[in-house]
Amino acid sequence: MGSKGPIYLAPYDSTWPLEFEAEAARIERACGDLEITLEHVGSTAVPGLAAKPIIDIVAGRPPRARLAPYVAAMRQIGYEHLGAYGVPGRDYFRRGSPRSHHVHMVSRTSAFWRKHLAFRDYLRTHADAAREYEVLKRELARVSGENHMAYVTGKGPFVRRILREAALQVSS
Repeated sequence: MGSKGPIYLAPYDSTWPLEFEAEAARIERACGDLEITLEHVGSTAVPGLAAKPIIDIVAGRPPRARLAPYVAAMRQIGYEHLGAYGVPGRDYFRRGSPRSHHVHMVSRTSAFWRKHLAFRDYLRTHADAAREYEVLKRELARVSGENHMAYVTGKGPFVRRILREAALQVSS
């Protein structure tokens, strides 16, 4: 699915939610008795939105759960563990060559958890914002070339604005 090189955005694929469900079932089986909540996030989780064809999953664990058993479970099913990978409080896992899945493991009480779900849910219920996001992503992919950090950084102001709007929507 994903790869190094220029940023590729695929048209929305209706199989992405099914791919999430299948992968979530694999992760749950691997985790056995470990408490985990899995959510499909990122652009592949928003119907109609073009995306890098990599399934993003946020994996919520209890706030004080030991990490080692989760890491072992994820490695058992082929995930590479990269630690926080620049995001404090998160454990990042990736799988596939080319890359097919990202898992962001965090506490279910973390801001990371809340923000990813709020962003996804807002885009799912505001088609105009989802269209605006797609236009931005296409432009950033075009001008960023192979600079993936410029692509991610360029999305920041939009993401922050949507999170503010989502928070206002919840508080009203």
